Amino acid sequence: MEHPYLSKIRILIVDDQSFSRQLLRRILGVLGCRRVTEAKSVELAWNALLLSPPDMLIVDWEMEETDGLELVRRIRHEKDSPDMYMPIIMLTAHSELPRIETARDAGVNEFIIKPLSAETLFKRLDAVIEHPRRFVRIKDYFGPDRRRHTGSFPGEDRRTKTPKPAPTIVEEAPAS
Repeated sequence: MEHPYLSKIRILIVDDQSFSRQLLRRILGVLGCRRVTEAKSVELAWNALLLSPPDMLIVDWEMEETDGLELVRRIRHEKDSPDMYMPIIMLTAHSELPRIETARDAGVNEFIIKPLSAETLFKRLDAVIEHPRRFVRIKDYFGPDRRRHTGSFPGEDRRTKTPKPAPTIVEEAPAS
């Protein structure tokens, strides 16, 4: 099940539960990830990001001191962020739609509902590596394009009816 291209990707796992970090590290190892580091808190993760930014972040939402969503917001919005375009995969045990939308609106690239499987994790890794979404900057949002489907849809396209569309800037993540 090992995927050679994953061996070069630097991944930071952020989770306050030791067992969860170990499990995730083992699954990543089975998939071929060799450059994995861990942090057990948002503050330790932020320090690790500033010291040596990884290529990707996998972060749990529910943590004791500061939740993973706060780390996502810091990465996407703080001036001293080491990489505002960093791919971020969010883990959570909660699957309610409002929660998924909150993570998406904070700038998460992909979302995994626990318990996770190697297959699901690989699909999310593959999505952010092989099919990255463009980044969008609008008045109240910066992050990966929230629209997953670019094709047409049945019904009227009301976006063209807006008298003065809000400015949208589409950005490509800088080449690594």
